[in-house]
Amino acid sequence: MVAMSSLPFAGGAMDLSALKPAPPAPAGASYVTTADDRTFESLLAQSAQYPLVFEFTSPRANAGALSADLDALAAEAAGRFLLVRVDVDAAPGIAQALGIQAVPMVVGALAGQLVPLFQGTADKPQVKAAIDQLLQVAAANGLSGRAQPVAPPAGEEPTGPDPRFQAADAALAAGDFAQAVAEFDKLLAANPADAEASAGRAQARLLVRISEIDTDAMVKRATADPTDVEAALAAADLELAGGAVARAFDRLINLVRLTSGKERDTVRVRLLELFETVGGDDPAVLKARRDLTTALF
Repeated sequence: MVAMSSLPFAGGAMDLSALKPAPPAPAGASYVTTADDRTFESLLAQSAQYPLVFEFTSPRANAGALSADLDALAAEAAGRFLLVRVDVDAAPGIAQALGIQAVPMVVGALAGQLVPLFQGTADKPQVKAAIDQLLQVAAANGLSGRAQPVAPPAGEEPTGPDPRFQAADAALAAGDFAQAVAEFDKLLAANPADAEASAGRAQARLLVRISEIDTDAMVKRATADPTDVEAALAAADLELAGGAVARAFDRLINLVRLTSGKERDTVRVRLLELFETVGGDDPAVLKARRDLTTALF
């Protein structure tokens, strides 16, 4: 049985899937399963592909509200993580091996490594914040998979990856982000109106840029001089990849106000690319588009 460690997990490549909003789950789909002493290890092995969230609980815990919030968050995430519920009364071996003395306890799993998130009950925003941190660490470690629904709707088969993106997905999984951009370029050459391929290309380009950033140096430059375009673009990329979408947009919109000519156009074009990276229907994008219009005119 693996021991628990603490966040943050070791740094690494960024994850494409973590950068875009999760698609809506099919009606009736579930991203919640249960584990016992027999199945725990096999479920834990799935964390090599995507994050898992383990809820250790018991009917004695009177934590029904927490369980309901976790179920709702798993459904909203639509496969960005799999929720695994463990009844410690029915599976005492797991609790003993992990040293769990009180429930409820919520633990994340990344690449086979367990990381405690919180113990006791919490309200939904607090639970979401803890899981969001886990997903950000997963993104920083290149965990690019998505869990499939545990129980597909009646009469339907689980939906697999889109075969159009097989080559691009393989390149992303291998950490070859430049090759992923090239694969998306091929799809766009065949169909320039392919919105999904265009968004995928924008996301892959972000990963290429991030892989080349001297993070500490650029953050220091951006902090010291808000008009340093190169540093601001790099800082916005890092913020976006880390989940601070609104902060990234605000940084560049402010830079649009402070610059002119070619520099301003460079920032504007990058903003439009970041909008595409996140998705045009995202509320943060809709607000930032309005703010950008105000900044330009």
